[in-house]
Amino acid sequence: MRIIAGSLRSRRLEAPSGLATRPTSDRLRETLFNVLAPRIQGASFLDLFSGSGAVGIEALSRGAARVAFVERAEAALEALRENLARLGLRDGVRVHAGSVSAFLRRGRPESSPRFDLVFLDPPWDAAPDYDAALDLLGGASSGLLAQGGLVIAEHRRKQPLEDAYGNLRRTRLLQQGDATLSFYAPGFPRAE
Repeated sequence: MRIIAGSLRSRRLEAPSGLATRPTSDRLRETLFNVLAPRIQGASFLDLFSGSGAVGIEALSRGAARVAFVERAEAALEALRENLARLGLRDGVRVHAGSVSAFLRRGRPESSPRFDLVFLDPPWDAAPDYDAALDLLGGASSGLLAQGGLVIAEHRRKQPLEDAYGNLRRTRLLQQGDATLSFYAPGFPRAE
């Protein structure tokens, strides 16, 4: 695994051993960041279920000002911290050890900036984690998103996500091999 572009281009990343963490492929990360290119410079980026941190580190490499990583698995946290230390990434970086749901439920501290971009990639076999995180981001935790913010979920192609979660509406769907990226933007609340 390597960083694809930006100031850290071609630097290698470590992934936790075992099959519990499935890193986002280089090709899919490249597709994702080609789409995000106009938004990434100076952005505040939230990497949920961050694993080794490959997506958030790619965001930093391409010019994001801040990245918050949220991960609870010990092996993944160890790989993430090792990658950040080896690359000398300290400024604008925060690692939150714990569950994504707990992080989202805490909400945004008054002094913290809102996130321009939120990426989530739970284990593919954890379907309820997708719904829980997207429901929170489209509802009770929507205050974490900046005006014009974007939420991107990586998921299995055979496991489609809803078109809407609370006030989040899917605006784009990109499929690549067995993986899919669903892009959500805040819209109007769903009529009941």
